[in-house]
Amino acid sequence: MFNKFLRENKIAAAILTVIRLYLGYAWFTAGFHKITDGFDASGYLGNAIANPVKGPDGNMVYGWYVNFLENFALPNIDLFNFIVPWGEALIGLGLMLGCLTTAAMFFGLVMNFSFFLAGTVSHNPTDIFLGFIILAAGFNAGKYGLDRWVIPFIRKTAKGYFAKDKAKADA
Repeated sequence: MFNKFLRENKIAAAILTVIRLYLGYAWFTAGFHKITDGFDASGYLGNAIANPVKGPDGNMVYGWYVNFLENFALPNIDLFNFIVPWGEALIGLGLMLGCLTTAAMFFGLVMNFSFFLAGTVSHNPTDIFLGFIILAAGFNAGKYGLDRWVIPFIRKTAKGYFAKDKAKADA
């Protein structure tokens, strides 16, 4: 019942637009400041490796993630110094414009969970909660945005593309 409300109701679409704009602004400004002011994730990653999240027993909780940071992220720091600020800015832009909203929110959630796994709590739990609401709402979250035109265009184009492939396969 709640899922149907999120996915089909016009009032829900309006509420989702407000949530989407709030999250989009937060993502965009975070990325924009990193792009314009310069960004280096090496200190953050080094700290996440040196001070991993520990459980009540004192053992590392996300050892696999610390291994990922140590063996992949840190050696490829230039890639992450590019992906993080531009990813944040593009996620924010997608959410503010309501363009490819569910894709933007999916990648926003991936980034939120990455920060969370590294031990940064901050506003991540709230962003994750709101992000899952937008993700569950699907198309309705971007209904009052560019998705109103972009999604039907993509569907029409994909349908034509796959119809051509089917016709070739049948021939």
